[in-house]
Amino acid sequence: MKNLRILIVLFMLPIFSFAQQTVSGSVTEKSSGEGLPGVDVIIKGTTRGTSTDFDGNYTLDDVNEGDILSFSFLGYKTIEIVVGTNNNINVELEEGSEALDEVVIIGYGTTTVKDATGSIASVKADDINKGATASAEQLLVGRVAGVQVTQGGGAPGSGGTIRIRGGASLNASNSPLIVIDGVPVDNNGVSGARNPLNLVNPNDIESFSILKDASATAIYGSRASNGVVIITTKKGRSGDLEANYSGNVSVHENIEFVDALSTTDFIDYVNANGTPSDIALLGNATTNWQDEIFQTAMGTDHALSLSGGSDRVDVRGSIGYTKLEGTLKSSEMERATYALNIGSKFFDDHLKVDINSKVALINNQFADTGAIGNAIAFDPTQPVWNGSKYGGYYEWVDESTGNPITVGAPRNPVALLDLRENKSNVQRFIGNIVFDYSFHFLPELKANLNMGLDNSSSKGTNTMSNVSATTVLADGTNLGNESTYEQKKDNKLMDFYFNYAKDLESINSRVDATAGYSYQNFINKGSSIGNLQDPTISEMSDYYNELNLQSFFGRLKYSYADKYLLTVTYRRDGSSRFSEANRWGNFPSAAFAWKLLEEDFMNDTNTFSNLKLRLGWGITGQQDIGSFYPAIQTYLASTGTAQYQFGDSFIQTYRAEPFNSTLKWEETTTYNIGVDFGFFNDRLSGSIDGYIRETDDLLNFIPFPGGSSLSNAGNANIGSMRNTGVEVALNGAVIQTEDMLLDLGLNVTWNDTEITGLTTNDSDDYDGVPTGGFSGGVGNTAQIHSVGYTPSTFFVYQQVYDENGKPLEDVYVDRNGDGEITLDDRYRYESPVADLTFGFNTNFNYKNWDFTMSWRGSFGNYVYNNVDSSLGFQQQLLNQAFPQVISNGVGNVLETEFVNGGTARYLSDYYVQDASFAKLDNLGIGYNFGGLLGQDTTFRLNGTVQNALTITDYEGIDPEVFGGIDGNNYPRPRIYTLGVNLNF
Repeated sequence: MKNLRILIVLFMLPIFSFAQQTVSGSVTEKSSGEGLPGVDVIIKGTTRGTSTDFDGNYTLDDVNEGDILSFSFLGYKTIEIVVGTNNNINVELEEGSEALDEVVIIGYGTTTVKDATGSIASVKADDINKGATASAEQLLVGRVAGVQVTQGGGAPGSGGTIRIRGGASLNASNSPLIVIDGVPVDNNGVSGARNPLNLVNPNDIESFSILKDASATAIYGSRASNGVVIITTKKGRSGDLEANYSGNVSVHENIEFVDALSTTDFIDYVNANGTPSDIALLGNATTNWQDEIFQTAMGTDHALSLSGGSDRVDVRGSIGYTKLEGTLKSSEMERATYALNIGSKFFDDHLKVDINSKVALINNQFADTGAIGNAIAFDPTQPVWNGSKYGGYYEWVDESTGNPITVGAPRNPVALLDLRENKSNVQRFIGNIVFDYSFHFLPELKANLNMGLDNSSSKGTNTMSNVSATTVLADGTNLGNESTYEQKKDNKLMDFYFNYAKDLESINSRVDATAGYSYQNFINKGSSIGNLQDPTISEMSDYYNELNLQSFFGRLKYSYADKYLLTVTYRRDGSSRFSEANRWGNFPSAAFAWKLLEEDFMNDTNTFSNLKLRLGWGITGQQDIGSFYPAIQTYLASTGTAQYQFGDSFIQTYRAEPFNSTLKWEETTTYNIGVDFGFFNDRLSGSIDGYIRETDDLLNFIPFPGGSSLSNAGNANIGSMRNTGVEVALNGAVIQTEDMLLDLGLNVTWNDTEITGLTTNDSDDYDGVPTGGFSGGVGNTAQIHSVGYTPSTFFVYQQVYDENGKPLEDVYVDRNGDGEITLDDRYRYESPVADLTFGFNTNFNYKNWDFTMSWRGSFGNYVYNNVDSSLGFQQQLLNQAFPQVISNGVGNVLETEFVNGGTARYLSDYYVQDASFAKLDNLGIGYNFGGLLGQDTTFRLNGTVQNALTITDYEGIDPEVFGGIDGNNYPRPRIYTLGVNLNF
């Protein structure tokens, strides 16, 4: 038998040797016959291949009979050829844009780029240089016209704020609806989790679809006024088992610090302006408090995935681990993620079942961010430690009692970090099962059932040591402090719809109709206990809230001659937030697209590869105002310390909560006109969109007349707002050769937002709704919502300057001419909303090298510098009301020489500063070693720098401030990342 096996092998060897061959040939353009350089020739299912030379010729060794050669080139249709005995294979490529045939996920279905009638953008996650990215929305920064992502602070795991076309509401949510694999997630976050999107490992994301105009979003009706972000995760593919590992290590460092006075400058200032008692308080140390609380932090991220399958079942599973230290000491995030996607087919592919599941386990250590402000204000001549009874840390104490000074004295910032332990752990699961059935007797008709869950639970404890100076009671007792909380959220989804799609060849048309029902129920419950160490004031509170949303929806897509496209949608939504009389809202939309390139009069053009005109109109709704029961009568139970004594018994009382039974849906009507275009086989492509969004019946929080309600302020449908904007997106394949590829992307957005109504009678005497609270001015605001202006416009005094441009303290313009400075002299000055934003990205490949760069800019946005206003005047440093304390301030005190801390000074327009900026967000370089570790493997090494450069005239540490009030937030670090990616 052994000899027989050897004989068989020897017999087969010549056959195998003969089967392997060298294949060569040429690739030409079908219309012109000219050779195409840089065409990729790949053996399908492997990483082996080559590219055509300058004349379009290629040669590929070690090719077996039966192998499939794939010929692909941007702007041309991909061709696959099965290798036979002929070793000379010539190919003609036909013009055609793969980008236009790209499938885009939309609500309850899909479309292609060329057939889309609404304003839709798609971003492939693999096209983005991720770097040290902990949260999904960071992948969208600067990538899409009309989409602005304001990155969160520097705390590890903190999320960004997404705004699509500026938002459409004043007090209701302006965040877009987030849909992950068909499940609309709870975007309000989980207590202790900071960011609801950090449950998705960025390495698992396949693509983003951003629905911007109402014709695209109206199918989601409720919650769609602010756009929709659809996240699709990676799925398994049929074929051999494939594995991918990606990992990185990162270094995080702060590049900007608040300009607190140095020890030398502080001593000089106290000596020049202080009293003898102030000067006597100076110490002998030289302490840079910001250096003491900040650190160079480390991070690491690892992800491993396995995928494969057959024609019937495909599977992909992944695990991920992320650990990020914060640059503020004692802050840290640790996250483990698990994902499993299973796709299966039954009954001759008539039934498809997809199962998607994701689990995230997150541990957070939150630093006391109050340490940042205290680090700026604490006397730099004092030491960190002095051996005190307060953990050994130096603190300002009352000489007469030995207790810490509770008013007018900053706390030791290092002690705030070291003596507090604020931790949380979060478990979150999101998953769904989707049944998609194509009827045997009518394959054009499909039924789709999607059942999903989004469950989370979190626990947290916040403990302050009993040696901390912040927890000392009036009698000197120090019990410390501990509080705990638990929270559970349960989000259940059931979507069911029918879809019928058929080509009507007799009338050269295609019909695609969808009709369905959606049910989603949210439960939010939890409890908290405060002051556990002091039973006399310890207090426990429980809560349970529920929200139910139900909807009926339909959509009809009609195409005639593949050049006239019409889409009509309708959704009827019901929300338990409103009373029965106002519970339901109706949200229709319509869109039309015209493929001009398909017209006969365009047949002779060789310039355009795509030209499509889009028109859209639609109404979407809004009901997310935070409160679960704003229109329903509810009662609040009293606490254990506020019961009513009746004889020997104590009776729990109940207080009626404010409500407004007339509340109804806020409605936003959007008009959109757009043009999609492509030139030279889509070597240059892009789109231009113009839009108007008008929101009526604003869900507004307004003051009520005395005695008219259970509260002096509450929610009401009063007001209107208009958004107008233009978006331009351009993509260009500038260089395409055998060894070199250069792609450029540019997007520019102009947006103007104006409040058009705030009262029922349009009174000219009504200033508006104050907003924008700030540190130092208790109960005061620096912004206002006013008719005719952008929301949150700054409402301040006009500063007067001397001949040298120096601001004069407490000297302001008497704008109403009454001879005195009063609140009536305030004026509306600039806003935090940018007039113009842009994003620019480039990808450059040379042989195995790749280089990426991403820029982002914002122009016309202003910020109130609350750091300078609260820490830049003499009474902050030397306040005679607190003679036992001296404090530090910022360098601005030397520029203005301001003395007093009055309210008027806080409201000077001097502190409202131009915060326009241009940022180099990401700079990356990588090298692909190919099959260094084996023929069927790829190995890539990459390095990135994030937050690489900021160009701005803003005087604070960072001009990117959401909302416009810069209150000395946790600074965003610069991040250096070294990563590897291995496919095998």
